[in-house]
Amino acid sequence: MQYLAEQGHGVTGIDRSPEAIEAARAWGHAVLADIENHAWPLPGLSFDAVVVTHYLWRDLMPTLIEALAPGGVLLYETFTQGNETVGKPSRPDFLLRPGELLQMCGELRVVAYEDGFLNGPERYIQRIAAVRERPHQHAARYPL
Repeated sequence: MQYLAEQGHGVTGIDRSPEAIEAARAWGHAVLADIENHAWPLPGLSFDAVVVTHYLWRDLMPTLIEALAPGGVLLYETFTQGNETVGKPSRPDFLLRPGELLQMCGELRVVAYEDGFLNGPERYIQRIAAVRERPHQHAARYPL
């Protein structure tokens, strides 16, 4: 949130931790909400970008994708199976299955995807950059 705000972007953060929300208020709009047990706190709003890091609540994914404006970008990174061998999280509920993030983003145009092991700190992750295409927007075609 801080990085995007420092680049001049308007940002909105959501967290269930009052401490996290208090810190986030320095960088933009901050919403205290438990999105795992209550309704999405921003119904009907759309965003030019949705950024999720180190968080997985599978039931929320359709809502996040729906919140992307046409041309909007989803940047998502979280832990994947294998992480239980190097640390936390280790519960299957919090670890993506192989290719799961790609499947979740099936209606978006995937720009970049990674699934693997990273050092410093050691962790297994999946990350994706995907775009909700604008109506009638097509990928550039180059003659062969």
